[in-house]
Amino acid sequence: MYGMSGPHLIRGSVALPEAELMWRFSRSSGPGGQHVNTTDSQVELRFDLARTEALPEVWKARALQRLAGRLVDGVVTVRASEHRSQWRNREAAAVRLAALLAEATAPPPKPRRPTRIPRGLNERRLREKKQRSETKRGRSGRDWG
Repeated sequence: MYGMSGPHLIRGSVALPEAELMWRFSRSSGPGGQHVNTTDSQVELRFDLARTEALPEVWKARALQRLAGRLVDGVVTVRASEHRSQWRNREAAAVRLAALLAEATAPPPKPRRPTRIPRGLNERRLREKKQRSETKRGRSGRDWG
């Protein structure tokens, strides 16, 4: 795959290994006139996530768990057909796969530490609420007694 815009980084120094990418091309629908009927511009990129050696084991396990709904026998598939050029669709598919894997291998967010509302703040809120209630009650001519 010479000439493609370099290795597509997942995160840090880990990149998509070119040898493990499986490409498939087919005719694309959409704009292009007669040209679209003769060129295989749609790209399908497959990456065997379950058998790859390119990802650290922790990342691999995390990605397998998060992408479980998208995987077919441990293989993740990405399609691109938005461009008329097969070359640009290849680029789009590779970038999309790298972004998908980057998101799937990201560490989980830190758990939120619950914070307490300061007592003074809560008391002030209730006091202001009561004042507002009294103001509104005083507006009517009736005695609410």
